[in-house]
Amino acid sequence: MSESPAMPEAVKHLPWPEQYQALASSAKAPVLKAFYEAGCVPADTPVSEAPMVALDFETTGLEAEAHSIVSIGLVPFTLDAIQLGKAKHWVVRPRLPLHQASVTFHGITHADINKAPDLSEILEEVFASLNGRVPVVHFRHIERRFLNVALQYRLGEGIRFPVVDTMAIEAHLHPGRQPSFFKRLVGEKPLSIRLADSRTRYGLPHYAAHNALIDAIATAELLQAQIQHHFSPQTPIGDFWL
Repeated sequence: MSESPAMPEAVKHLPWPEQYQALASSAKAPVLKAFYEAGCVPADTPVSEAPMVALDFETTGLEAEAHSIVSIGLVPFTLDAIQLGKAKHWVVRPRLPLHQASVTFHGITHADINKAPDLSEILEEVFASLNGRVPVVHFRHIERRFLNVALQYRLGEGIRFPVVDTMAIEAHLHPGRQPSFFKRLVGEKPLSIRLADSRTRYGLPHYAAHNALIDAIATAELLQAQIQHHFSPQTPIGDFWL
């Protein structure tokens, strides 16, 4: 499923702020129109001045077309502060059944989702925290793809937005993380860029994994550490987003 099947190819290649302007005029769902109208900061905005929101989903699996979102965590932040007072967490009812493997993974059970809202019931609350902010995730192929598919299903429209991916930053910083065959023979192991392992490299505390809100907070802290150790607060946000 494409992110925006009706969008002209020329629009997809515009800078993100201009894409938002074009999408604001074509979006039919009010929640999406408001999202695009809130705008996107220019690519040359220093990362220290960019409003961001760390976003994490727990899902029933890894394929957006075959699995569903079961919880959402988000927390607005800047390089200076994580706004815990504005953090949000929802358990949502998936449109596809839970599988035992996913229950074991994230701990969300049938009892948890029986009275949980459908994503459509909380979209305005979710977007109230997303509007005007650059989403920050750890592994962009989950949040961006799952949200797009979920909105296509509920609104008949997908969504496009840039993300800062802390996993992609770690991959960039450690291009030799996969040792050669000969190095593996002498015992050298691959360097993990998973969220918990990446945080350990920066001396960040261990948090329990697979809770959407905790993982969102962990992602925000990881980006702050990455910028502090490897970049400048004046680095343009456009150098990070994908």
